[in-house]
Amino acid sequence: MPKPDPLLTGITAMVESTGSNQMPITVVVPGAVITGRLATEAVWRERVAEVLEASEHLKPFAPLFADAAAAPASGAGQASHLHLHLAKILQGDFGLPHTGGMYRIAIEDVSSWTLGDLGYSDQ
Repeated sequence: MPKPDPLLTGITAMVESTGSNQMPITVVVPGAVITGRLATEAVWRERVAEVLEASEHLKPFAPLFADAAAAPASGAGQASHLHLHLAKILQGDFGLPHTGGMYRIAIEDVSSWTLGDLGYSDQ
C-alpha cells in the first residue's frame, strides 16, 4: 500500500477543519483524470443523500449517506478519501458528467495531483 502524500492529506485535513468547499484540485488515479472541488465529507454526504432522496428507486439508500454518525472514522484524524463536488472525469476533449458530479476517491490511489480545475477551451 503506497504512503499517501502528506501535503495532499494536509490539504484535505484543512478543508475538513475550515469547512471550505472551494479548493479546486485535479487528481490522477488509475484509469482516470478527475477535476473538481474538494468538499468536506459531511457536505459531500449531504449532497449525495439529497440526490438519492429525490429518486424513487434509490431513496432507501439516502440514510446511509445522510447519517454522518455512520461514517467510518479515519485513523488518527487523517483523511483516507478526497470528497469532490462539481467533479468531472476528463475524457478526450470533454468532461463527464457535463454538469459535474460527486466523487469519493481513496487518497492512496492518487498518483499525482495539482491544484486548479482543468477544463477545455475552444480558443
